[in-house]
Amino acid sequence: MSVRRLSERRGWAYTLGASILRPTLTAAVTRTWVGGENIPAEGGCVIALNHITKVDPLFAAHFVYDHGRLARYLAKSSLFEVKGLGTFLTGAGQIPVERESAGLSAYEAAVAAVDAGACVVVYPEGTITRDPDLWPMTGKTGAARIGLATGAPVIPVAHWGAQDVLAPYSSTPRLLPRKHVTIQAGPPVDLADLTARGRVDTATAAEATERIMGAITTLLAGIRGEEPPAERFDPRAHGVSEFGRPRAVAPQPAASTDRSSTQPHDQQADQRRDEEDA
Repeated sequence: MSVRRLSERRGWAYTLGASILRPTLTAAVTRTWVGGENIPAEGGCVIALNHITKVDPLFAAHFVYDHGRLARYLAKSSLFEVKGLGTFLTGAGQIPVERESAGLSAYEAAVAAVDAGACVVVYPEGTITRDPDLWPMTGKTGAARIGLATGAPVIPVAHWGAQDVLAPYSSTPRLLPRKHVTIQAGPPVDLADLTARGRVDTATAAEATERIMGAITTLLAGIRGEEPPAERFDPRAHGVSEFGRPRAVAPQPAASTDRSSTQPHDQQADQRRDEEDA
């Protein structure tokens, strides 16, 4: 587990956040950091991660920080309107995004940040995965478009274990027994041939996105020691909302008709509790 010195000035917001979150997260979980040397020590880059729980951005920021960079997130614009929190997010260099709009201003802000040398973190799925077994689902093209527009490296990162601390869409953390979080960064996704096309059209962005999601899935399969689904989960094809907490996720086609075989035991229990709370 290598730790690299910061190559950027933190500022007051990051200094405050790091002084609180790093010791808290270190005490809360054990962790394994792998592949951090793939994160550039300086210069603009895009970190593309899978999304499995509401707290995984905290662990991702910790991972990036431990390898010498300050994570800049695309955060919901409504958070910037919260008194105090908005000031903190702005001070920490975070980027507001309108989730349900075309988001052109957020895209332009992210491109500008990467061009200025920032390490921008993007969740290509756009929300917590709807896959019943928490594999990466189909991605949106934002991360790919940023990488293609800037020529900056896109670093795939997979993580596993944060969902044991806080289950997807749950509001009750489970800290005991102490959980383990693994995060692994891979080498930059090769987009050179796509960048050479000189244009970022729909087909090019979609192809780049699939390469990014494939790289993330391969890393996650290694962490989990399991084979991912042959076909990536598409919430639209399963009639599942892409935003908000889903009441149910349609199971992947399987030989068995037993629905319990499509979800881990803990996730079934969490889903039942969430439905009772709704």
